[in-house]
Order: sequence, then structure tokens, then C-alpha cells
Amino acid sequence: MISVLHHRTDGPADAPVLILGPSLGTSLAVWDAQVPALARRHRVIRYDLPGHGATPSGAPGDTAPGATPSGASDAPAPGATPTGATEAPAPGATGMADLAALVLDLADRLGVERFAYAGISLGGAIGAHLALHHPERVTRLALVCSSARFGEPDGWRDRAALVREKGTAAVAPAAPGRWFTPDFAGTHTAGRLVDDLLAADPEGYAACCDALAAYDLRDELARITAPTLVLAGRADPATPPAHARELADGIPDASLLELAGAAHLAPAERPEAVLSALLGHFGAPDSDDSRYAEGMAVRRAVLGDAHVDRAVARTTDFTADFQDYITRCAWGEIWTRPGLDRRTRSCLTLTALIAHGHQEELALHVRAAIRNGLTPEDIKEVLLHSAVYCGVPAANSAFATAQRVLAEDGTPLAL
Repeated sequence: MISVLHHRTDGPADAPVLILGPSLGTSLAVWDAQVPALARRHRVIRYDLPGHGATPSGAPGDTAPGATPSGASDAPAPGATPTGATEAPAPGATGMADLAALVLDLADRLGVERFAYAGISLGGAIGAHLALHHPERVTRLALVCSSARFGEPDGWRDRAALVREKGTAAVAPAAPGRWFTPDFAGTHTAGRLVDDLLAADPEGYAACCDALAAYDLRDELARITAPTLVLAGRADPATPPAHARELADGIPDASLLELAGAAHLAPAERPEAVLSALLGHFGAPDSDDSRYAEGMAVRRAVLGDAHVDRAVARTTDFTADFQDYITRCAWGEIWTRPGLDRRTRSCLTLTALIAHGHQEELALHVRAAIRNGLTPEDIKEVLLHSAVYCGVPAANSAFATAQRVLAEDGTPLAL
């Protein structure tokens, strides 16, 4: 039997709790890119599904008593049943309620009464079940590349039977095509997540497939009362955007954001866009101090530590209020908003600086654009576009500035 879900806790112990649920076939590592920023203002709890990561396979819902862990943890509670003591669930016996009960048990063990929740795919379905059946526990909800129904039940039952017979290696070759866009499928991050699938225990994976086969929340979405954000990858073949629209249309007052260039595991493929959306949904900074802290973090991520350190060192009594203003407002409120990722914001910023002829700021933001994922070819397209709408003389100066900056920084040029 499962004593407690393997989990990890990050962030201040007294901060509001945010639980992150993984997708089928992945471990809690699928959230690695978002945790550092989320943990600045939340106590972030990630868990592994049964048979995934470091959680053993077992009979979900049949838990043994164990001590409550505290602080950062990636191990079962002291006194819990040893990892090897597992009891495989009978085929077809596991439902979404059983997986949700394991998450509630984990929250109880950690002394968490109320929590926000974000989940990917199956992890999102667990969150939707919790929000529907335990509304007093869930404060806010984010469903990432998830669905109210994940296709025909027979498909999941067939996959469960295949994995029970041949292991997860039988389904691993098709995973990159479901999880990632072609351009991302060959990356190190993608390979690491496929390794998680290959390492998953067949019984635990199959039990999760059984839960997906029996899951259908379409007629109950209107009963979800937690403020909900739905995120979709526009290139997601597993849960296409139509699934996200069904969720957003069915859940009262839900918000919907579709991410270009993302397939099923959007937090891995579009980490900054997903982070920006989650930061916006799970609470904008609630004080000037927290806006400043969040803004400074984003400012450093976009402009680089060296530049920000120089700006801070040059701050005087005369300029201190202005530095505080741009950190709180520009970086802490605008650059952290959901809806546009940093790459898009860089394009807009370059265009505005070209239009107004701010060459010194343009040089700074050419470097920022590279840091935000633009290539020299992308920057060239922005400059060409600006030539039409900002004027040829402005674009001419911008080309000179950009070429100088890229050459100084050793960036291969195609301008």
C-alpha cells in the first residue's frame, strides 16, 4: 500500500500553499522551471503520482499512518511504510477519487487545510476533482493542458493492459510526439521527461490510465466554484485547445489562455509563459514590498545581474524613488502579467524604443531580447517591421545599434 505520496516542498513555511500536480508519465520534475519563482511567495508542494518518480505503486486510497513531514522534503514521512511495501491495485479499480484522496492525505500530513492547486493533464484532472468535491480545501485552480474527459475509455484500458504486459517502454516511443512540438522533442529537457516515463512502474502507470478511463467531468463543471485559469497548448495533440475551451466554458468565470508553440507539456516547453500566467492567477503582489521583490527578480532575469547591480550601485537619494518606481511598476506589474511571454514583450519593447529613438535603452534591450530567447534573425525581423511603421531613419539607427551590441557580445550575426 502507499503510505504517502513522494513529495518536495519549497518556499517559506508560512506562505500560502500551492500544490503542483504532474501529468501521466512524468515526475514532479516537470515543474522544475516554475518552482523557483513560485516559491518566492508560496509554499510549493510537488508530488509524484503512484508508480512515478519516487512514489511506489500501490492501492491508491489505502494509506498507512505516518508522521507529518516539515520543511523542504523529498522523502516519505518518518515512520511511514517503507518504500518497498506496496500492494498493486487491481486492474480497473483505481478512480480519480482515489488519486485525489492521496493528495488530500498528503495535505493533511503536512498540516495544510486550504491550498491553491495547479496540475498538468492528469494532475489537472485531480485538481478539478478536488475543487468539485472538496471546495472548502481549494482556494484557486489552474488546469494546464487538461480536459473534462480524456477520450474514449477503451483507449485508456488498452494502454493500461499494454503497459501491464510490456512495461512503459511500449508507450515511450510515441510520447515525444504527444508531449512536445517537433522542434522541442530533441532537447535535453524533453529527453529527461521521457526518461521519467521509462522509469515509471508499470502497475502505477496502468492504475493512472484506469483513472483516466473512468473520468468524465463534463456535466459537473458548472459546480466548480474556485477561481480557475485554463491553459492550453495550441499544438497539443493529446488535449487539443477544444478541450481547454470546454473547461473554460463550463467552469463559471474561468479564464482561458492558449499558448503558441506548446504541445502537451507546456510548462517544460514554454516555461516562462506558463510561469507568467500562474503568477498572475495565483495572486498579484499584495504590497509594494512584494511588487518590488518580484519586479527585481524579473528585472535581473531579463537585463542580467551585472546591469542591475550597476544600476543599484549608482542609485542616489535623487534617483532612488525613480528606481523604486520602475522596479515595482514596469518590472513588478507589467513584465509579470500573464498573456504575453517575455519574448513577445521584448519585441514590443524594441519597437517602442526604435520609434522614440532611445538608442542607449535599445542597446540594453537588444541584449535582453537575446536573453529572452530571440535570435539575431528575430531581432532583424523586428527592425525591418519597425522600418515600415517607425520610419527608415529610425530603423537605420536601430540596425547600427543592434549590430554593434551583438558584435560586442560575440553573438553570431545574420543581420
